[in-house]
Amino acid sequence: MSPVSDQGVDSTRYQIIPRTLIFVFSEDKVLLIKGAPTKRLWANRYNGIGGHLEKGEDVMTGARRELKEETGLSPVQLRLCGTVMVDTGEAVGIGLFVFVINEWSGQIQQSSEGELEWVSIRDLHSIPCVEDIPVLLQKIIEMDRKAPPFAAIYIYNEEGGLEISFG
Repeated sequence: MSPVSDQGVDSTRYQIIPRTLIFVFSEDKVLLIKGAPTKRLWANRYNGIGGHLEKGEDVMTGARRELKEETGLSPVQLRLCGTVMVDTGEAVGIGLFVFVINEWSGQIQQSSEGELEWVSIRDLHSIPCVEDIPVLLQKIIEMDRKAPPFAAIYIYNEEGGLEISFG
């Protein structure tokens, strides 16, 4: 047996696609991206910064890369504040690694992903957000900065609505 086979990879087991989600905070505002109208997912809806990990990439490197690609910013400190398992109802789900940034270097640059905008936390419920964004941001704001990362699971009910549970 090789070390790779010792990992127990089996295509019949539940698998996840790893993604990052990054929230950049400045005082009472958060930097969100309004998805380009041409996007397949979340067109014209506000979301955090992030995306899929590339093969061979750890989550911190992936988060830094996504932040740079989508905003032009580089984090001074990148803090993992939570993980989310997204149960898609299929054999493959999503593993979401949620990060927070309060300090960065560089200047904001727009990308083809959408329009970047500083949004006041109090205005989140009045803009068209991806449905989990207000819930996640509220959880992050209420967290003690020294607390361990939260864990959550997203499940879609029979009507297609999102149910969020924190562990």
